[in-house]
Amino acid sequence: MGQPWAVGSAEGAPARLPLVLTALWAAAVGLELAYVLVLGPGPPPLGPLARALHLVLAAFQLLNLLGNVGLFLRSDPSIRGVMLAGRGLGQGWAYCYQCQSQVPPRSGHCSSCRVCILRRDHHCRLLGRCVGFRNYRPFLCLLLHAAGVLLHVSVLLGPALSALLRAHAPLHTAALLLLPWLMLLTGRVSLAQFALAFVTDTCVAGALLCGAGLLFHGMLLLRGQTTWEWARGQHSYDLGPCHNLQAALGPRWVLIWLWPFLASPLPGDGITFQTTADAGLVAS
Repeated sequence: MGQPWAVGSAEGAPARLPLVLTALWAAAVGLELAYVLVLGPGPPPLGPLARALHLVLAAFQLLNLLGNVGLFLRSDPSIRGVMLAGRGLGQGWAYCYQCQSQVPPRSGHCSSCRVCILRRDHHCRLLGRCVGFRNYRPFLCLLLHAAGVLLHVSVLLGPALSALLRAHAPLHTAALLLLPWLMLLTGRVSLAQFALAFVTDTCVAGALLCGAGLLFHGMLLLRGQTTWEWARGQHSYDLGPCHNLQAALGPRWVLIWLWPFLASPLPGDGITFQTTADAGLVAS
């Protein structure tokens, strides 16, 4: 039957290296952004009201971003510490030889985390942790607010970068946008010009990546699917858009995007899920 409890806290600890590298990358971008704003061209001149609105928006975005990162890392989506015995074994359950335990449907073993994950979606390489039942909500909100922060920074730096690009030939402009490091090493641009181009490139690319991820997971959310189920064409847990949203985000799914600490308890336990067939039986 396997172990009734998921065990092995040290064995399943997520790797810290991806998180450290992501933090170093974010710190480097933040330092270069500060250099651009303080010593470089800076943002376009703003009136008092516009400046206050930008500050309020930036504070709101950063609080949401940091809050969701904290919730994502603190929420353990694994079967570790979850009582599994006697919870419907044999009804679509599988046996994991690595964890030496029965695991419920929609769960899967992660070789990076070295433990099975409840409602496993995928392993986030940038944060070094799997996305599963307990941290799916902060992951989605993290994508939303990360895209917002990066887009906000891009808009602030856009006029300064546009003025810089208009002052040079088209070939120089293309090289600065595509190969800013090469332009810096060859002495074609100053450190301030390089920082402006590099930060803007990074923010635009990051915003596009987060936006694409949010659209993709939004599609999965409305369909009641995980990435694993989408790749295999499984639709067993599609209860309709409204019920799918409530199942993944809780009853306050409309408001959770605004504040990471808003209470919206999930209706399930990550072990048993209502299927499309069950919903059909109830409706009939």
